[in-house]
Amino acid sequence: MNASHPNTPHQNTAHPNTPHPSTPRPPVRLLVCDDHVVVRAGLLALLGSAPDIEVVGEAGTGEEAVALAAKLTPDVVLMDLQLGEGIDGVEATRRITSPSPGAPPHVLVLTTYDTDADITRAIEAGATGYLLKAERPEELFSAIHAASQGRTALSPPVASRVMARMRAPRPTLTDRERDILGQLSRGLGNRDIARALFISEATVKTHLGRIYDKLGVDTRAGAVAVAKEQRLLP
Repeated sequence: MNASHPNTPHQNTAHPNTPHPSTPRPPVRLLVCDDHVVVRAGLLALLGSAPDIEVVGEAGTGEEAVALAAKLTPDVVLMDLQLGEGIDGVEATRRITSPSPGAPPHVLVLTTYDTDADITRAIEAGATGYLLKAERPEELFSAIHAASQGRTALSPPVASRVMARMRAPRPTLTDRERDILGQLSRGLGNRDIARALFISEATVKTHLGRIYDKLGVDTRAGAVAVAKEQRLLP
């Protein structure tokens, strides 16, 4: 009789291809870009305390960030918006996230600026998330992990602004204001816009002031970004 002895241990019947539940995931590979040396050092010290985040490089300019992102292929680039001379964080984000042979890294903006224009420009450029520097370290760590998976991460004040803008009615622009916005999107200055539309530079400035007020921005780039977002361009 071949009955099993009651003390005989059971064999492991798990499928050989079943992953072990405790297999750790690799840390998120992070590139940090901030032009302030002291701020960058503080970020590196803080991020060094997170066991599941590995800082693979640091950059002090937008150009450095673009070059290092291509060289180091991080999972996430932590990007400041204002970077002194050279390209800003928005343009660096646009270049880093542009289509390439490999999957480009995700960009998580970390900044002190929370205006509608800054948020719109960053998201338009391809940023996965937008975080304010006032957030707690735990929120930063969580946002980095979310960004590494391609999930949107927004600071609560930023999320509120985005939702408010989505709910707000689209601004009504006159035909002339649309014409000027169209010329603005081509990168033309006031003088060239005036020549193209056969109006004076003073008239162009007057219309630009009204456009800024209606779109809630204070820069030419902000006006173009909001106009694109809300499909206001002719």
